[in-house]
Amino acid sequence: MILLLASKSPRRRELITQLGYPYRVVDVDVDEVVPQSISADKVAEYLSRRKSLAYNAPFVDDEVLVTADTVVVLDNHVLGKPSSHDDALAMLRALSGQWHTVYTGVSLRNRQCDKSFTEATHVHFKELEQSVIEYYVDRYAPYDKAGSYGIQEWIGMVGIDRIDGCFYNVMGLPLSHLYAALQEFK
Repeated sequence: MILLLASKSPRRRELITQLGYPYRVVDVDVDEVVPQSISADKVAEYLSRRKSLAYNAPFVDDEVLVTADTVVVLDNHVLGKPSSHDDALAMLRALSGQWHTVYTGVSLRNRQCDKSFTEATHVHFKELEQSVIEYYVDRYAPYDKAGSYGIQEWIGMVGIDRIDGCFYNVMGLPLSHLYAALQEFK
């Protein structure tokens, strides 16, 4: 099986590499505007499906397209990627001392099958001092990360004190669930 990974995320590439499947990166270009009628817990899968359907090249026998999207949800509000330094600071201040949920929607598709799923992981940040938040944003520039943080980075090491669910989901790809779903494509 050869995976076609439609993602610009270096973290997803790293995770797919660690999963052990051969893959190649393919480009898909979609508008990530989400209708307001879609609930926060369904946004990631909605975007993942849009990305999957935007791929129009014909499939070779052993190819499986993998698309994904990850969102952070706090109090039923989707926190996307920060648009600025101040936006990143504000998101992390909002997450400080709170539980939030990370949803990753994954879509798999080839000539015979089409499957999508959502994985949810609950994450708790302890109370973060403003200096900790500023240090992280200034040093790590988390502008390409939903919710303004990477769990695998410094802020995750010093700020996250509890997690309920798949760690890799928070990184952007729920590997155990993905592996099980890929078995159906063999």
